[in-house]
Amino acid sequence: MKNAPQSPSEGPSERPSGNPPEEAPAAWRGLPSWLLTQTAHHAHRLVTDAFSAAGARGYHYRLLATLAEFGPSSQAGLSRRTGIHVSDTVGALNELADRELIERAPDPADRRRNVISLTGEGERQLRRLEKPLAEAQDELLAPLSPEERRRFTDYLSRVLDHHNRR
Repeated sequence: MKNAPQSPSEGPSERPSGNPPEEAPAAWRGLPSWLLTQTAHHAHRLVTDAFSAAGARGYHYRLLATLAEFGPSSQAGLSRRTGIHVSDTVGALNELADRELIERAPDPADRRRNVISLTGEGERQLRRLEKPLAEAQDELLAPLSPEERRRFTDYLSRVLDHHNRR
């Protein structure tokens, strides 16, 4: 049985097969919400595939990049900064710790919690992930010129900033 096309308000996770409809109704095709949702689906697939080929996941990149930019943090702090649910944060941090990309140490201010730090190998892994991530961005935005990419990113940032402030 074929899956019904996604409505303009549904997100990518609400489409069981994850496949785009064969032909979307004309009433949907010009809606920004529809276009953003479909583009987000492709972006997610491209980035997931790129990280998977590099032996990583998106959560790994987000956590490593956050530690690189903001320095050591508690697990709860990383969850808040990355927007990753705390239980998923713990699981991803366990994976990173098993690969010696991060280290946990007791927080001197509160010995009940750990402080997470990036290791040298974690910094190198972050740098290795930047290339496939950039390639995924290039593939996603392939039909746009460099100037169009910059403007498109600026427009998306403005829309997102507006809604994040609400």
